[in-house]
Amino acid sequence: MSRPAGPALTVDCVVFDEAGRLLLIERGHPPFEGQYALPGGFVDVGETVEAAALRELKEETGLDGRLISLIGVYSEPSRDPRGHTVAVAFLIETQGAPSAGDDASSAAFVADWRTQKLAFDHNQIVKDALELL
Repeated sequence: MSRPAGPALTVDCVVFDEAGRLLLIERGHPPFEGQYALPGGFVDVGETVEAAALRELKEETGLDGRLISLIGVYSEPSRDPRGHTVAVAFLIETQGAPSAGDDASSAAFVADWRTQKLAFDHNQIVKDALELL
């Protein structure tokens, strides 16, 4: 039996520090190169979405995290210009200072995140996370 083609599976991480700043990366590659985004990325075959979120957080920011809550599932077919992706977003707790890695050109807790136009549908994900808090 053949498997149907389907959307790619991704994860996104929402992390606030004690001062209310949001952890953001600056994308190092297209799409949205140079724009702020939440840490995240593609789920590897054989990996849970929970493990993928913590792995991507570590790869892109150097931070270890602890999952707090599921924020939601984001499946709008046009959310990623590369093709249909479904994202599972998590609220995560972490400590320490971030440092950029993997495909992030920078990683930092950003104080003025409310004024930023984030990549993909990340503004909506952050809005939904705030409703959980």
